[in-house]
Amino acid sequence: MTAATAPQQTSKAAGGVLLTLASAQFLMTLDSSVMNVSIATVAKDVGTTVTGIQTAITLYTLVMASLMITGGKIGQIWGRKRVFAIGCVIYGCGSLLTALSQSLPMLLIGWSLLEGIGAALIMPAVVALVASNFGRADRPRAYGLVASAGAIAVAAGPLIGGLFTTYASWRWVFVGEVLVVLIILALARRMDDTPADKGARLDIVGTVLSALGLALVVFGVLRSGTWGLITPKPNAPELLGLSPVIWLIFLGGCVLAGFLAWERRRLDRGQAVLLDPAMLDNKLLRGGLISFFFQYLLQAGLFFAVPLFLSVALGLSAIATGVQLLPLSITLLLAAAGVPKLFPNASPRRVVRIGFLSLFASLVILIALLDLGAGPEITTWPMLLAGLGVGALASQLGAITVSAVPDEQSGEVGGLQNTVTNLGASIGTALAGAVLISALTASFFTGIQGNPAIPAEVSSNAQVKLASGIPFISDQDLRTALQDAGVPAATADAAVAENEQARLAGLRASLAVLALFALLAFVFATGIPTRQPGAAPPTDDAESAVNSSHPVT
Repeated sequence: MTAATAPQQTSKAAGGVLLTLASAQFLMTLDSSVMNVSIATVAKDVGTTVTGIQTAITLYTLVMASLMITGGKIGQIWGRKRVFAIGCVIYGCGSLLTALSQSLPMLLIGWSLLEGIGAALIMPAVVALVASNFGRADRPRAYGLVASAGAIAVAAGPLIGGLFTTYASWRWVFVGEVLVVLIILALARRMDDTPADKGARLDIVGTVLSALGLALVVFGVLRSGTWGLITPKPNAPELLGLSPVIWLIFLGGCVLAGFLAWERRRLDRGQAVLLDPAMLDNKLLRGGLISFFFQYLLQAGLFFAVPLFLSVALGLSAIATGVQLLPLSITLLLAAAGVPKLFPNASPRRVVRIGFLSLFASLVILIALLDLGAGPEITTWPMLLAGLGVGALASQLGAITVSAVPDEQSGEVGGLQNTVTNLGASIGTALAGAVLISALTASFFTGIQGNPAIPAEVSSNAQVKLASGIPFISDQDLRTALQDAGVPAATADAAVAENEQARLAGLRASLAVLALFALLAFVFATGIPTRQPGAAPPTDDAESAVNSSHPVT
């Protein structure tokens, strides 16, 4: 090999590794959104209900989130490349079983359990493998592109699911996942690995405590839209007058506190731990994790609200909805790859703050444009801005968190990072949904009470029957339901008009809350360093202590 050709071949090898890891990240994230547009069809095909399919989606998220920390530790014990491959095999088997499913139990085993376990092994390993295959200077771009693949999967999921469900079958989505897994396994042989830590051991008690605590918290968050966060919704279960959700979150927090206490006790005894609690005292790591949490909260909330506007309020098909989200994917990729390339020495804190401001601007513009008669074109510029914001964040945060600790702890950081992002995404979806339904309900009831075309007895009956919340439904579906209920045409027309106004009020309220969180994220970005990881430290000792790429404990 000549000196002239070495850089080109090295670049090709690095490109292949990056494609492999980005493909894995895309695949792991795709399952969270690809079937949302096909729930009714999947339910019919496997002989279950919509609730059953929603349960499968929820359990996938639950299994994946609760085992992330454990998956990161297993990578340290067995080697990240091996665990990555094992996770791919498990995930592929789950995808194949899902494609062949004829009943809900088969779907739960394949989709929720096997794919969830596979993702919990793969995603922390992806973070660690980027660290072992790319130098510190190249990591921002590498992490940015890998993170972008996950964000694009969320945006492209409805489009992919809609295309396959409309023109073929949803089962081909999972057949395609099996084929992609086989390609990833073939390409993974070219990746560099970090050797397994021969002295590492799996802390069984810590594993149980962390998985239980995270499962309780995530499950509580996922059920908040149905049961209510603090006050129980009508016909929802309650415990001591409060919603079970708040008790689940509280109990989960107590279990996680017990987990950290258990880990400190083992450390004091010189025993192996699942997670070193001292990592959470690392200022750089903590700052990166907080920003990751806000990024995924905002991202998930946006991907919840905008498709609702497009598909329900405007009546667009799943395919058309996916097309409207494509501008976000384009600018996301451009920012994730372009920022590290064009501004390699940019202050990470400044880039992250610009990212959150871009998300804030996209939300504010969307709120301003939401009005009666607005068409799908109003989402174009907000989606372009949101993509720039998410891409800017993706270009920095992965490198910041991993560079905050020695490379041998990158797998543990991967577990923490993916745990935080899953929690942020779950909270973002639940928060956006809860605010939307609450504002929609309040607006609808206020509207029908003050509308002379709607008789007082109809208004009172509606408030009694819909006390738990107004469903976010299209005008056509509402009109059909009112006709079936024998409501006079004039009254039905007035109710549909009020529902249209209330839908927009709910969407505005949901987006406004997300905008407030974007500003909050901007404030909390003070934990992000002002120098790129691996840059020469400044002479000021205090600044060096804050921004050093080594752990600050």
